[in-house]
This record gives sequence, structure tokens and C-alpha cells, in this order.
Amino acid sequence: MKKRYEELKNLLNMHSHNYYVLDNPSITDYEYDMLMRELIEIEKNNPDFISPDSPSQKVGGAILTEFESVEHDVQMQSLQDAFSKEEIYDFALRVEKALEKGTEYVVEKKIDGLSVSLEYRNSLFVRGSTRGNGFVGEDVTNNLKTIKSIPLKLNVDVDYLEVRGEVFMSKQNFKKINEIKEENGEEPFANPRNAAAGSLRQLDSSIAAKRNLDIFVFNIQKIEGKEIKTHLEGLEFLRTAGFKVIDNDKKFTSIDDVLKEIENISSERSSLYYDIDGAVIKVNNLAEREILGSTSKTPRWAIAFKYPAEQKETIVKDIFVTVGRTGVLTPNADLETVLVAGSKVSRATLHNMDYINMKDIRIGDTVLIQKAGDIIPEVVKVITEKRSGNELRFEMPKTCPECGSHVVKEDGEAAHRCTGLSCPAQQLKKISHFVSKNAMDISGLGEAVVKKLLDENIISSSADLYYIEKDAISSLDKLGEKSSENLINAINASKEKCLSNLIFALGIRHIGLNTAKLIASKFKTIENLINASEEELSLINDVGAIMAKSVVEFFSETSNLKLIEQLKNAGVNTQYIDTSTGFDNRFENLTFVITGTLDSMGRKEAQEIIENFGGKVSGSVSKKTDFVVVGESAGSKLTKANELGIAVLNESEFLEKLN
Repeated sequence: MKKRYEELKNLLNMHSHNYYVLDNPSITDYEYDMLMRELIEIEKNNPDFISPDSPSQKVGGAILTEFESVEHDVQMQSLQDAFSKEEIYDFALRVEKALEKGTEYVVEKKIDGLSVSLEYRNSLFVRGSTRGNGFVGEDVTNNLKTIKSIPLKLNVDVDYLEVRGEVFMSKQNFKKINEIKEENGEEPFANPRNAAAGSLRQLDSSIAAKRNLDIFVFNIQKIEGKEIKTHLEGLEFLRTAGFKVIDNDKKFTSIDDVLKEIENISSERSSLYYDIDGAVIKVNNLAEREILGSTSKTPRWAIAFKYPAEQKETIVKDIFVTVGRTGVLTPNADLETVLVAGSKVSRATLHNMDYINMKDIRIGDTVLIQKAGDIIPEVVKVITEKRSGNELRFEMPKTCPECGSHVVKEDGEAAHRCTGLSCPAQQLKKISHFVSKNAMDISGLGEAVVKKLLDENIISSSADLYYIEKDAISSLDKLGEKSSENLINAINASKEKCLSNLIFALGIRHIGLNTAKLIASKFKTIENLINASEEELSLINDVGAIMAKSVVEFFSETSNLKLIEQLKNAGVNTQYIDTSTGFDNRFENLTFVITGTLDSMGRKEAQEIIENFGGKVSGSVSKKTDFVVVGESAGSKLTKANELGIAVLNESEFLEKLN
């Protein structure tokens, strides 16, 4: 049980990171909810298992360093989820027992988008932020200003107002944007929520403006100068103020009527121009909400009913295999096209042979499919009573369908892998990962362009990118003189990236960006890392035995060492800090916070400098902060630093410390 608990913790934290930080969900909401339920059940029966890093102990999410951090005055909590009528009855029973009487409820559509806070002073919009981890979010004011449904000035006079809303992308707009991305050979967004989140977190607000985002405001977080007694009264005030508020003017005293309203909303779901994934039940009276209070992460006066995924029958016409960047062969079902949750579905991933065998999926089977969370199509089950006897069992190929190399399955692993080091499918995925934002960050090198470079034999590995001539790029279709020049400049600029980016870019199994930073900080140079033992790697906090073994195995391969040598010869930085500075750890054990706008450099560049000198950069000011570096328009962080007596450095003083 303890082993399963640790496994669940790691899985949920990984998927939360993919969803909240990378905007790249790796499982459906339903799968995540089920994993979380299992973890909470284990904790309930084994309270001694509960640890501070458990996903149950936090609202969720992490903060990206590209944006200024915002500390929320009022915690932006998540909601407790319910999946059955019985759970709604239990919720009402708890509420009415605590209040010692009946109460009024309101029921709202649960918008499937990105939760944000909007702040107004003297009726003017002054700041907007994401939820982040509930306590600290990201300042996305400029991007929120591009949303036409957000009033920059309210229609009412108010000293201070903070509201909470859900940013979303309409279904029609989502379809148009994905059509454009596919025409340009770009990877389409997974769903409207993913598109909205990715758009809102663009550093360039002009990109967000082109995405035509929208918002529904659904709650008053804090207000000064006006008394609001009920939730419905608050919504009416928000409408009057000029906010776009979802239609909701009903209140219910019977939980049976609440359940009927949940069903009514469900019946509207497919006809709405936006996505919803459930309905939210709230206590209407705000004074009663105060009595009910909250847990550390959810209010006791509200609950979210999550709708089950729509399911449809279809036929498995065939099963085909795709090859990923690590050589993993993934079986996929070719399905008779069927409309599910508003979109056509013609394929679904079958993950691996264990998955196929567990569900006994055969070619020709009639299967039940769903888009759990309206995101990823999946096979729920085989309808065995519809079998004719002509169905065929699928077997994983013995050789790679892309390169013909042998396929192997290691003991203890579910995956089958291609053994070919020069497999074209692997190379496409490996190079696409190598140039991605968190790796070497070579803008303009999308998967479509990488594929063209491979198809034309201009490159065969990541290292070849640094030896490309401009004429070779400009000869490709749709890449003119200016685009070729920009691409060459981006490639050259990537040579200066930190060693941690390079380690992550290499695509070593089990090594993510944060682990790459820890390893780079410890070993300083690629040579030191190549010569490191499993024992030395395992001494680093958060680097386990499996990770250490993976790193050592990667650098024991002759082909990988050859790649490193080619990168070094091309001038790619392979050291943790610039060689001209030496191993200067002047900021070791010091924590900095950067706020405001610096004239001589961006915040990201300042952060890299601090980290290269051995320091740490935090997104919020606390007693553990040693220095706060302030630029123009420094806000609440400067105020808090002064309150705590923390040393404040202006830009000139900060630059002096670098000399």
C-alpha cells in the first residue's frame, strides 16, 4: 500500500506539472480525478502516510518565472468534486447540519477554462493574475486587457474590487485557430481550455489579442465600500458593473430541485458555444458561507458536480503503430469515425500491449469510446457480445515500422522499443524536443520544419542544426530569405544556453527540466557529468537511483558521446556558467526576489545570472529572502521587503554586485 501511495503521489504531481505549468495535459481530467480519489482513500485509511508533498495538501499548480508573481489577498481555492447524486445529498446534509437549518442554493455552469483574478481600484482595472497554486499566481494583466469582455473601467463607483472569473475560448474560435495551425504544419491545441491557457500565458500580448479569448466572472473575492449579502445579489452587482456574468438568477431550497437543475444544464451542454465540464452548487447566503468556512484547499459551502463523459459505439478497423522520440512503439486504434462530445473521433491511443491485453481489444471489435474530460479519445471497453468470431488479435511488430530495426521489450517495462539509433521517427521527435522552448529554445523550428530538414537530408541529428548553411534553409518550401536569416540567428543564439537546458534537450529518459538544473548545478560541465557515477548522481536531492542509472547509461553510448563532441565543436555551451566568469559562487546560499522592470536586462536574464553565481531566485518575498532587486514600477514585493527589513537593491546596486 505504501508503494502504491508513493507511485500515486509521483504520478499526480507529474500530471499536475504537465497540465498547470506546461499547458500540455498528459491524461484526461477523469483519469486524474480517479487517481486523486484513490490517493485520498489511501490517506483516509492510512493517515500516517500523509506527507507535505502529497497532491492532496495543495490546491495545485506552479509558477512560471517569466511573469511577475502575485500574492493573492484572498486564496483562490479549488472545489471538491462530486460524481454522483449521493455525494450531492451528503454535501447538503453536511451544510444543513452545520447551519442547523435549511438554506438556499444556487447552481451554475462550470466553465472549462483558466481561473483568473481581476483587481480594480477606484473602478479602474489595475491587475489581473492566474490562480497559480491558490496563494501565488502570475501577473497576466496585459494579456487580460486584450479580452474584450473585461471592462477596463466599471460602470459603478467602487474603491476596491477583486473578482474571480474563468477565461475560455469559444468552440467556434477554437476550431478556426486549429485549422490555421494545421495548415501551417503546427501541432493543434488539445482542447479549448488548453488553447485559452496557452494564449493567456504568452509573453507577447499581441498573440493573446489574436486569439479572441472570452471570460465569465462568477465571484466577488473582495470588495470595499459596498455590502453584498448573497451570491445572487453579488452577480447582479457584477452585471451592473459591466462584467460578463453567466445567466443565473435561480435559487433552490430543495436538493432535489438542485439535482434537476444539474440535469437541465447537462442537457444544454452540446448546444453551448463554450465548454463546460460540470455544474457548481453553492450556498447563496454569504454570512452562512462564513459560518461554514473552508478546509485548507476547498470551501465547505460549494461543490462541483462533474458530468460523466459522453460514450459512443464504433468499430476498430485496424491497429497501427507510431514511434516516439525515445523509440517507444505506441499502438493506436483506427476507428470508424463517430461524433463524440462535439467532435469527430477516428483514432484512439491504445498505449501498450498490456493495455490491449487487459481490455482484450481486437481488430474488428465493436468498442465503447469516450473523450474523458472532452480531451483525449479512449477505448472504455469491448462489447464482446457483438463479436462475430472474425476479429483478429493484434501483435506488436518484431521490427520497427519506420526503420526496420529490432523491437525489444525490457523486463519490468510495459513499452516495446525500437533499437535503431538512426530511426527517422525517433530523430524527428528527438530533434523537435531538442529545439523546444524549455530545451535549446530555437524559435521557428517547429516539427514541420524539422521534418523537411530531415526529408531533404540537410540534417540527421540535433548537432547538424549548428552546421546548416542559410542557403540550404531558404531552399525549403515556404521559407524565404528573412525566415532563413531569423532561423540561423535563433540557432546561433541557442549556443549560449545554460548547461541545464542542454541536458534537458538531450532527452535523457526520466530527466525533466528541474532535474537537469540540479544536475548541471552540481557537476558544472558536461565532461564532469559524463564521468559521473550512479553513486555521485544519487547524492543529489530528488535524483533517484533510476534517474542516476539512466544518465550513466546515456553517456555510456558511443553515439551520444559523438553527438556531444559535435555540439562542442559547433560552439554550443557545455558549462553551467560562462567560462569567462569561472566557477564564481558569490551568491551561494542567497535567495533573491526580482520585481519591477530592469533597464539593462530582462528578469529572466537577471535570474540566470544569479543562478550562475550559485544563488536562488524566488517568486515571493519571505523571511528567507536575502535581497530584493527592484526596477521601475516595483509593487507589493518592495512594500513587503521593507516591512520585513530585507535588503533592497536598485538596479545600479545589483549591477555592482556582478562586477
